[in-house]
Amino acid sequence: MRFATFILVSAALLFGPAAAQTGGTAISTTTISLGTATPGGGFPLYGNAFAEVMNAADPQISVVPRNTKGSSENIPHLEKGELDLALVAGEPAYEAFAGIGRAKVALKILTAIYSNPGMFVVRADSPYKTIHDLVGQPVAFGAKGSGLPILARYVLDGLGLKQDEDFKAVYLDRAGDGPAMVEDGRVAALWGAGIGWPGFAAVASSASGARFIAPELDEIARIRAKHAFLKPLTVPANSYPKQTEPIASLGSWSFVLTREDLPDDVAYRLAKTLHGVEATFCKKLAQACETTAANTVAAAPKPELIHPGVMTYFREIGVAK
Repeated sequence: MRFATFILVSAALLFGPAAAQTGGTAISTTTISLGTATPGGGFPLYGNAFAEVMNAADPQISVVPRNTKGSSENIPHLEKGELDLALVAGEPAYEAFAGIGRAKVALKILTAIYSNPGMFVVRADSPYKTIHDLVGQPVAFGAKGSGLPILARYVLDGLGLKQDEDFKAVYLDRAGDGPAMVEDGRVAALWGAGIGWPGFAAVASSASGARFIAPELDEIARIRAKHAFLKPLTVPANSYPKQTEPIASLGSWSFVLTREDLPDDVAYRLAKTLHGVEATFCKKLAQACETTAANTVAAAPKPELIHPGVMTYFREIGVAK
């Protein structure tokens, strides 16, 4: 959805989809489409909160979240200009930027959103204790089109396992369907990632409770030896109900990406607004505490992948050179 550059104008010069009056001055309101994922997953939760804090902070912004099938659909929508912004998991972003299995994309990073330590969740009374215990079992690897199955594929490949051959792989139509399948035994485990991920929270809050299964330390080393772009990450203690110890795992950062031709001044304004509401966003959503300008610079695979308008702002505030 294409839109005009943000501008403060008089009543005679109004343009754009809507206009608001503030102290006698007319302000154009620009609608920005934001692709998320299927209901019940982490991306819609994050995307809705992102829209709320951004819209509240800047009357010229109207970010409108849109449910999609997830990262694999968001990337082509951005390329076609059918979305202005979209949430994309780290592994699909890595493949798209590197041109793995497809042509390289010219999309840009608006912000890193949060890190995604990957792991499985099982019922607390489950007999399964390790990843290899799950071999041959039905496992829900996430929603079709989301980035979660791609992360799982890399993690398992580093252990010499194949997702669709060594497990009875289940791919969900809706991310929110997974927890009930663990609870009633249709699957032995649910794969997910991140801190505050709704699927993990739902299983951990269920009557049966939860136990998490992540790669062991020697397995993390094996995985990174083959897929070095995956980074060691930790799920802090008490991220989920009755999870009293930190969990070491690995994964990558998810991003808000922009369409290639998003104007520099629009990206600059979005970055400035987002930086100004970092503390508010963190209070609203725990996983959004990782959405910072500094983390964006650190998480970007290459500095040139950050939108030029965003980098202009980052240089102004001293988080980038």
